[in-house]
Amino acid sequence: MSLSYAELLSFREDVGGTLGAPELSESSTDLDGKLQALTALVRGCKHLVVFTGAGISTASGIPDFRGPQGIWTLQKEGRPIPRATTSLEQAVPTYTHMALKALSDRGMLSYLSSQNVDGLHLRSGIARHLLAELHGNCFAERCASCGFEYVRDFELRSVGFRATSRRCTIPTCRGRLHDQCLDWDNALPEAELKRTESEMRKADLVLCLGTSLQIRPACYLPLRCLRNGGRLVIVNLQKTPMDRKAHLVIHAKADEVMHFIMTQLAIPVPRFYRTHILDLVLRWRESQPRQVGRARCPLRAQCRGASADDEEHSSLNLSSLTLFVQSEHGPKCPMPYLDSVEVQFDGSKLQGGTLREPKWALCRKQAIASAGQLSVRLKLMLKQTYQRKCAQVEGVFNLYNARSCAKGEVRKRVGYHSAFSIHVWWINPLMTMFQTALVVRV
Repeated sequence: MSLSYAELLSFREDVGGTLGAPELSESSTDLDGKLQALTALVRGCKHLVVFTGAGISTASGIPDFRGPQGIWTLQKEGRPIPRATTSLEQAVPTYTHMALKALSDRGMLSYLSSQNVDGLHLRSGIARHLLAELHGNCFAERCASCGFEYVRDFELRSVGFRATSRRCTIPTCRGRLHDQCLDWDNALPEAELKRTESEMRKADLVLCLGTSLQIRPACYLPLRCLRNGGRLVIVNLQKTPMDRKAHLVIHAKADEVMHFIMTQLAIPVPRFYRTHILDLVLRWRESQPRQVGRARCPLRAQCRGASADDEEHSSLNLSSLTLFVQSEHGPKCPMPYLDSVEVQFDGSKLQGGTLREPKWALCRKQAIASAGQLSVRLKLMLKQTYQRKCAQVEGVFNLYNARSCAKGEVRKRVGYHSAFSIHVWWINPLMTMFQTALVVRV
């Protein structure tokens, strides 16, 4: 799980349960038999509920809590806590995360309840209404007034439902946002707890993956299936207090188990593609605003009988120009995936430059926008942890479309997605936006 999350929790000397229990393994013969039996259960069940813990995320480089090298285990022994090989912000969903997404897409997974706060289930693409995050999400904040949830691409540095510096963006609300990670004394989210209890009761198969089933009260939830004749299967490297009540216990890694199941079911597991969205904001001031008749934009020129072509082919003399690169979540939000941005202005004498944190802004004076347009070419340099080191985006700011006075602001949205595309829509008379999409493989 997250080292920062563990450090933010209130101090508790006794975290309960067993720490540092030895990890067990099955013989190849026993393991094969158990995997065959589990596959048959998954194939034949009508209502599958999966319950996950920190063990499914260790393959992505995130330490667990109770393993032999777990965070709480080493803390109790007075040893240095383990170093994560990746941050939560750059962690990638494991094979297990993506396999559960594939089962969900096929309609074979009825519900997923997780104790993890790393956000990897949501990052894998699983639908939010099919997921309960019982202990919260390090990347989510919720409006205290209307309850709307915002999922960020940066980790929130607080726990215990504390207020963040942001507000709800719904115009009729504007309530304060709070983090969604539980501290020790916080109760489980009521709505998701009730939904999990209901789904567990209906389940004919509950599959526990990578959890020691020691954190109360969440550890008792999988047992609800037993009351109506459901079966409980536990996949974990260590023994759990619930092993004696399970129909099947498998001591193996979650990825190994899920790979066998997906292979036997002949269900392809999708590859993970990371998605980020940036806002490009161009602010400008015109030094000598021109008029066509009494109109200053092509639409007004046509309405009043003036020639829109004269307006479209003229140039704009700008006394100042500033290009901002900012997160889709707000101008003050971090962009942990971005190292720098190299900017070039095509067809213009404007000098480019390199943008870096914390300002992410490029300022120029005495600019000329030919025909009211400004062509921009961006080279986005990604953090070293990404296999792809850079991404290039080109776009054109149309200043005339935003021009109704001597100054204006034009926005562009750049996203990493599955293919190139451009979408233009109106925000207000001084602002337009478009989205450019690009594949980023991790």
